[in-house]
Amino acid sequence: MKNLLTCCLSIALIALFSCEKPSKEGEIWLTDPSKNILFQQQANLLFEPTGELAADIFIDEEIQFQEIEGFGFTLSQGSAIHLLGMDEEKRKDLLQELFGKDESDIGISYLRLSIAASDLNETVFSYHDLEEGETDPDLEKFDLGPDRDDVIPVLKEILKINPNITLMGSPWSPPAYMKDNMDTRGGTLLPEFYDAYALYFVKYIQQMKEEGIHIDAVTVQNEPLHPGNNPSLLMLAEEQRDFIKNHLGPKFEAHGLDTKIIVYDHNADRPDYPITIMNDPEAKKYVHGSAFHLYGGEIEALSDVHQAHPDRHIYFTEQWIGAPGNLPGDLVWHTKNLTIGATRNWARTVLEWNLTSNPELTPFTERGGCSRCLGAVTIDGNEVTKNPAYYIIAHASKFITPGSIRIDSNVPENIPNVAFLRPDGKIVNLLLNESKEEKTFSIQTRNYVTQVSLSGGAVATVIVD
Repeated sequence: MKNLLTCCLSIALIALFSCEKPSKEGEIWLTDPSKNILFQQQANLLFEPTGELAADIFIDEEIQFQEIEGFGFTLSQGSAIHLLGMDEEKRKDLLQELFGKDESDIGISYLRLSIAASDLNETVFSYHDLEEGETDPDLEKFDLGPDRDDVIPVLKEILKINPNITLMGSPWSPPAYMKDNMDTRGGTLLPEFYDAYALYFVKYIQQMKEEGIHIDAVTVQNEPLHPGNNPSLLMLAEEQRDFIKNHLGPKFEAHGLDTKIIVYDHNADRPDYPITIMNDPEAKKYVHGSAFHLYGGEIEALSDVHQAHPDRHIYFTEQWIGAPGNLPGDLVWHTKNLTIGATRNWARTVLEWNLTSNPELTPFTERGGCSRCLGAVTIDGNEVTKNPAYYIIAHASKFITPGSIRIDSNVPENIPNVAFLRPDGKIVNLLLNESKEEKTFSIQTRNYVTQVSLSGGAVATVIVD
């Protein structure tokens, strides 16, 4: 009788434990070029309860890092023109897929805009182009001009779909009359125009607000060490420091603007540039953070800037993909270095360059415009083709929502990954098999473990409660 009672008690305890720790399912979305699987949901993973710490990837939500603000692209004038060339319903469907939050949408949450023309515009312009000999020190003739015909109408359609999208503005050049070479390409900003150019930023933010568009942040200059684009500007670190400290920061303060000021906006090979600016306390008090591209340097340099100034934020704002694109190669490089690499090195955003292109890769400016820049999608009339950047960003933007916190995860050999805790309490793990062979590995979080198999070069996003 005693043995029977003991046996019954043991069975009851096992049943109780099983009720407390049942198996649970997690989603997995996959892009595997070798199998022609393009951002498709797979059969749910089964997470089993475990008390052991023996998984290949262990996710620890108790160790937390930066908050994520979003993933997305730049909306250039060219992108807006391509979109406006579509039939209204076709454009509405595409914008819904890109910016919406329904099951079939990818939920882009952050857009970068050019302040006046970028090199993917039809023509070069500023918002304050003056005739020779004309003066307007108070910028009374400032006007958003051509943006009212394309970028702003498209933005308003996007805002109807996602009113919470975050917008960043970046200038490629000041008005030519403010520069020492009087040209849209290259040259430097003349010191006597520092104050007027600071007012130029203020006017931009104010007029966009009048259009119902809130600019959350601006970078001071796109690629300040690359004066070869058209438009462009050479702006050394000391010049940007003085412009912020003595003009832009005080001007924002005087006009009560809450738009963030972000420095640098160029390659990871010069972390000394933003550090130089933020080492000056009078400049730093106006600086929210620094922005990076990766056409040079290593992504780990972002952590060097974070370590130098941990009270300021890091943003990744641009990386292009050259036409015609190479999905297997682009997917691996961009996922490893950007959506995984940049966020593991404190980036709060990851933005690819250019939302759309057309088959001719136009428009682009003369004397230095990008003639090979491939958009996330190619628009040919009403036909839409998804390019590598679409899949790269979709694996992050659909699942890693603004307000998510990066949490700790280890990196086994050939399986770069990054993990996040979402505001809804779910955990997201973005993974890449950068080897040539299929890999099977285990993932553990919250005392549950599952197994995942990825072909060489495949990317997966795993979501679990």
